[in-house]
Amino acid sequence: MSSSALKDRIQDAMKTAMKSGDKERLAVIRLIMSALKQIEVDERIELDDSRVLGVLDKMVKQRRESISQFKSGGRDDLVDMEQAEIGVITEFLPQALTAEEIDTIINRAISDTGASSMKDMGKVMGLVKPQITGRANVAEVSGKIKSLLS
Repeated sequence: MSSSALKDRIQDAMKTAMKSGDKERLAVIRLIMSALKQIEVDERIELDDSRVLGVLDKMVKQRRESISQFKSGGRDDLVDMEQAEIGVITEFLPQALTAEEIDTIINRAISDTGASSMKDMGKVMGLVKPQITGRANVAEVSGKIKSLLS
């Protein structure tokens, strides 16, 4: 049996999509499963929930980057497709953090590390990142930390 409850949830969703004939949803879920399987085969490991979250987070980030490129290229059809994929992927991510929750996590990390300048950025991010992975945009949170430390 898989060591990841999240991976099991994704497999169940794939079966449901197959039975209901939802081809678009099924295609995205198969992309997710393929990415997970690739890592398991390459590294000869069984993924745990935190690693699965990391993969899902990366997939959402890639699609956000694609959306910004497609928007600048005037390809609204591809923007819609990427946004639909993000919609399916985010179903498996935990609920997003609110701005207040993010601020609390950042402030706690800054006080725990005693950070006072930009050279402490790595320490702060080291504490913050595991708490926000899959629940907030890491780049935006990093920007907030930079503005607080500079």
